[in-house]
This record gives sequence, structure tokens and C-alpha cells, in this order.
Amino acid sequence: QVQLVESGGGLVQAGGSLRLSCAASGSIFSINAMGWYRQAPGKQRQLVASITRGGSTNYADSVKGRFTISRDNAQNTVYLQMNSLKPEDTAVYYCNAGIRTTLYVPMIDYWGQGTQVTVSS
Repeated sequence: QVQLVESGGGLVQAGGSLRLSCAASGSIFSINAMGWYRQAPGKQRQLVASITRGGSTNYADSVKGRFTISRDNAQNTVYLQMNSLKPEDTAVYYCNAGIRTTLYVPMIDYWGQGTQVTVSS
């Protein structure tokens, strides 16, 4: 079994910072891309940022210049440093990873349970 466990959410004032972490554990052979998504009330889940195993990154336009995604391949962990937070960043943030549990099975998308980020004005 594979688990993604997120941490680091919370309540912060506008302009503040938070750092999210997501650790993958269990029967893992390899991890491809990892990423963060968010879902605000009444809205669809959307990509915030993603990072390949080699370190190439992709960001939603709304967070470029404010958020930074990084990963530690040895620890199977992905991070999201969020600076200059705005009230519109308020959402549940979900970790995502493409994981292969053995060499002989397809890669499967796994999701964390979500962590709440609330930015007050």
C-alpha cells in the first residue's frame, strides 16, 4: 500500500507564508511527477504546481513568483513553499504523485488526504 501524508496547512494572514510537505510511504518502486492541487469551496480541483523527478517545474499562472515547489527524491517528499499569500489562495491543498509499486505494473496516481490553507484578509 502507498500513502501520501500532507502537513503544514493552517491559518495565516494575507502576505504571510506557509510551507506544505507531502511524504510518500509504503511499497514504492519509483515516483514520477509529484504535484500540488487545490480545491476551493464550490470550485473544481486545479493544479497549483508540479515537479518531475529531474526537477523540472510547472506553475499555475496565479501562483507564479509566489510559490515554489521542490522535492527530495531520497525522502520521497515534495514541498510547496507559499509566500505572499492572498485570500484567494484559501483552499484544501492536495498532494499528488505518480507512483509505480513494482517494475511490472503501470504507474498510478495517488492522492493525499488534503490539508486546509486559510488566508485571512
